[in-house]
Amino acid sequence: MENRRPDVMWTIRYTLLNATYFVAFCTIHACAAVYLLANGFSNTEVGILLAIANILSAVFQPLVAGVIDKPGFLTNRRFILVSVLVILAGSCILLLVPNNKWVIFPVFALIYMIQFVYQPVMTALCFEYQKAGCRIFYGLARGLGSASFAITAAFIGGLVESRGVTILLFVNIAAMALSAILIYTFKKPDLSGSSSTDSNPVSSRGKTGTSASSETENDPQVPQEAHNNIRDFIRTYPYFMLFLVGTICFYFAHNMINDFMIQIIRNLGGGERELGYANFLQAILELPVMAMIALVLKKISSRALLVFSGFAFFIKILILVFASNMAMMYLSQSVQLFAYAVFIPAAAYYVSEHMGELDQVKGQAYVTSAITIGGVFSNFISGVILDNLGIRPMLLTGTIVCAIGVIIGFFAMKKDTAFSGQKNTSSTGKIE
Repeated sequence: MENRRPDVMWTIRYTLLNATYFVAFCTIHACAAVYLLANGFSNTEVGILLAIANILSAVFQPLVAGVIDKPGFLTNRRFILVSVLVILAGSCILLLVPNNKWVIFPVFALIYMIQFVYQPVMTALCFEYQKAGCRIFYGLARGLGSASFAITAAFIGGLVESRGVTILLFVNIAAMALSAILIYTFKKPDLSGSSSTDSNPVSSRGKTGTSASSETENDPQVPQEAHNNIRDFIRTYPYFMLFLVGTICFYFAHNMINDFMIQIIRNLGGGERELGYANFLQAILELPVMAMIALVLKKISSRALLVFSGFAFFIKILILVFASNMAMMYLSQSVQLFAYAVFIPAAAYYVSEHMGELDQVKGQAYVTSAITIGGVFSNFISGVILDNLGIRPMLLTGTIVCAIGVIIGFFAMKKDTAFSGQKNTSSTGKIE
């Protein structure tokens, strides 16, 4: 029992970090269109704002990861703390300027962007602490983070209808204040014997502790050197980078649904309350999958799960093309069980298993960059199509793009399997 107690405590603390993150994520990302439309923005303007925020996050994610991967002052924990404080300050500013589009535009874009930038750092933080001896159950913690999103979504729609969009900012401020306290006190143990440390993750790699996950190990044939130059990274992991093109297509469709969900729901006869129910449904279904993903990975490879999730993204948006009532909307949201809920942990484990330790923060960041680039194209295109052609042409566009992504993803993971086998054969004389 004494050996298991620290595992439980570290998992609880990391779970609370995820919970506060996803409460805030619900109020900013899931309700972005609700907040912006209520403050006088058009659908096209909403799309432009979110696209700019996504472009900036796609640029900054690998840059930040490259800095964190190097020895120095900036660590996963410190970057998260700074991010939380900036979001907290930005939300306070938004409280003071209702309906002022000139202030709301840059401030909201900034906090929206930063939330995306530090998302992969949250994942890297878990794997860093695991290597330092903190046996955190990532899938369970990440799934409970989704559950916190679900609970927030279940209530936030009704609160917005009764109290207005300002309630979104109050909830976000409370979540970020708690998150700041949690991350400030979230210090990993010092393997040299002192009480705590906040050294750069690079310095702790190769020391005692678990692998990047409790259930998986890094590919021993991956060279243990940092590939900070994107061209070197592409040469080292070519089919992973090709898969990210498919990921962009998946999340073109996924972001189209999420960012303009309120418009889709209004077209089906619902409102903010139904928006909350829809977000609750898709988020709560993520919990069992993410909590059990380590067991699933013992039977099915992370590559296969990534391809499977891409197909689920396609089914999810295809249902909406033919939706005529809220029941169909809820059915589409239920497919989240096999789409986002599988993709996120499977991608995290893929990076942990198949990339060198000095490339793992960048690997997580490139996944999130691909997700946000998909959001960029979706934001630019979806708002314009919605304002000029309507809901169904927008959804049909997303369906076609997602189908292309499924084809690319399948090809990339199939080639990646062969590529890894050839690499292992050349290194060891046999396929491992």
